[in-house]
Amino acid sequence: MAFEPPQRLVRALAENYGEAAAGEWLARLPKAAQAAVDRWQLDVERVLAPGGRSSLVLLVHTPDGAPAALKVVPPFAAPAAERAALEHWDGWGAVRLLSSMDEADGGEPDGGALLLERLHPEVSLRSLPEAKALLEAAGTVRRLWVEPPAGHGFETVAERTERHAAAMVRHRADASFGPLVESALAARAELVAGADADGAGAGTGVGAGRAVEAVLLHGDFRQSKVLAGDRTPWLAVGPAPVVGERAYDLARLARDRAEDLIASTAGAAGARRRVNRLADSLDVDRDRLRGWTLFRAVASAARALGAGRRRDAELALEFASWL
Repeated sequence: MAFEPPQRLVRALAENYGEAAAGEWLARLPKAAQAAVDRWQLDVERVLAPGGRSSLVLLVHTPDGAPAALKVVPPFAAPAAERAALEHWDGWGAVRLLSSMDEADGGEPDGGALLLERLHPEVSLRSLPEAKALLEAAGTVRRLWVEPPAGHGFETVAERTERHAAAMVRHRADASFGPLVESALAARAELVAGADADGAGAGTGVGAGRAVEAVLLHGDFRQSKVLAGDRTPWLAVGPAPVVGERAYDLARLARDRAEDLIASTAGAAGARRRVNRLADSLDVDRDRLRGWTLFRAVASAARALGAGRRRDAELALEFASWL
């Protein structure tokens, strides 16, 4: 069958990785997908649409008739890191990896294909009322926070956010954006310093208090990344794994459904309450979660502005201004 990529994937790849790299991989995608289908002798049901923003997902059946999902990942979307995280979790809080295929197996050079257990892609936590969704999200993400494997090659929070910070600097001169950029960069500097000091600093700032752990994180955790399953009610998908403190992993979740908060009459107070509730429910320092939420919201705004998505940038900035 023709493995036509959904338009959301086409746009997102070009936005995040550049049109040249995206176009080159998309041209090779049909061959890569067919190689994986042939390798595992899969019966393809359909392409999942609108699907994700960094890979092609096919709903398939294995030779014994069991439902599964085939994920074909470009080399620039770090398929090896995702595979390593899923292997380490082994189905605990996350979708189970059934098998994988890389260049050594005849797959895409430096890319990969992941054969995953079939979840229910049409049912994510976003289908639940907000309070229930946050409760289930908290129960799911805490399962993922485990010690990383020995000798792991995962990126650290400090390394990842250093790249994001570098991309934000160019917006310092923007009259409306600059002050929030400065605040976000200052928050990151203090958070990273606090982590480097193992939380031993004095005072009440974001760099002070309890020891800062280094656990395996999902890296892109949000309500839409948690899908309904059969062996357990909710399982995380699509990790961008990173090693660091738990507060970083909650920062994107704290901004979920920001458009609803912005539309309300008490958006600012609601945003702060949400951050505090998440921190308290998962025993995370409130100040550190607030700092990472600020940084990640401004970083998202910078990426949206660079891609010409001004409305998305404005939503993220308004949320950040409330923190």
